[in-house]
Amino acid sequence: MGAISAAGNGAQALWRAARDGSPCISQLDETRFPRARIKHAALIREDITQLLGDAATKLDRFAQLALLAAREAVEQADAEARLAGMKTAVIVGSGLGGAETINRLTDAHSAGEVRVDPLTVPKVMASAAASAIATRYGVHGPVFCISSACASGSQAVGIGMQMIRSGAVDRAIVGGSEALITPAVLRGWEVMRVLTPDRNRPFSADRNGMMLGEGAGIVVLESAALAKAQGKRPIAWLSGYGTACDAGDLLKPDAQWAAEAMKRALSDAALKPADVGYVNAHGTGTVLNDVAEAAALGDTFGDHLDGLPVSSTKPVHGHTIAAAGAIELIITVNALREQFVPPTINWTAEDPRCRMDVVANTGRPHGFSAAMSNSFAFGGINTSLLVEMAAE
Repeated sequence: MGAISAAGNGAQALWRAARDGSPCISQLDETRFPRARIKHAALIREDITQLLGDAATKLDRFAQLALLAAREAVEQADAEARLAGMKTAVIVGSGLGGAETINRLTDAHSAGEVRVDPLTVPKVMASAAASAIATRYGVHGPVFCISSACASGSQAVGIGMQMIRSGAVDRAIVGGSEALITPAVLRGWEVMRVLTPDRNRPFSADRNGMMLGEGAGIVVLESAALAKAQGKRPIAWLSGYGTACDAGDLLKPDAQWAAEAMKRALSDAALKPADVGYVNAHGTGTVLNDVAEAAALGDTFGDHLDGLPVSSTKPVHGHTIAAAGAIELIITVNALREQFVPPTINWTAEDPRCRMDVVANTGRPHGFSAAMSNSFAFGGINTSLLVEMAAE
């Protein structure tokens, strides 16, 4: 597993922040965002171009983040020597692609500049992150981008698993990356009135919006047969994937189809609701999302929901849009490995419409063998992933 986020460079930095409930929120630079109404976001403070060296010059920020996260995941998997060729897939989700490059291009055009970056178009492509990873590791198998807003990273993971199961590939480098916090894009979010002006507090009665973030999460999936042949114990088993579309309003979520995604993931993993011991919720902190997700969880888990710990880690690392599903899957896997449920920080009071075991403000030790991670997107695209403890 590899990640870079507002918590720092590395999957462990991400996990420590989520586990400890340490918010990684920064004030926006007023010289760059002079007219912004929202004044904060979960920004990466590391100089990522320095971390990447020469490779950074040919890539937009979102692809740079993906390449850094992939490097950590591949090193941890000790898989670099086995990636080249046709039996590896690279699937990386992105919602907006090269937002930073688009911002520079429009600024230059508005200023009347004639010379612009000749790599503008390849930097902007949403598939640039997947292609950069494939180029780095010599992957000639299926390489593509999933662009389904906030479900992109989760769908990339699920499709990678399906390709391995089908025999099309033996392994897959999958996840999501996003770096869209630019002045123009931020304004687009502001006018939707879904961003919090103060603190992100999912499922709390006084919640008032989400907090944007940037980052990347990448995982390396390998088949069980490969793991056994190499004598390796997996970090965890990815056992279930479910997806369903509301096919309704582009913005207003429909609990029925979020529940369907969860039920399909359970069926895919051959698990019962009572087998799941933790849910990492999508939990954006908007009024509509949290109510719909709570209803969908109730539909899916029934009476089991009363004792099922649920948390959203977005107040810590921000809502990273296409990267959210992969970043939160990494947190979910670490929660499973450490048998510890991370908290939903900033929670103040129960919303009667979100009655469930929200792990509020302080994480807790908890014994469980399977966990669910949810990602629900604009456009009504709902995705759920299930992970299980790897057997000794």
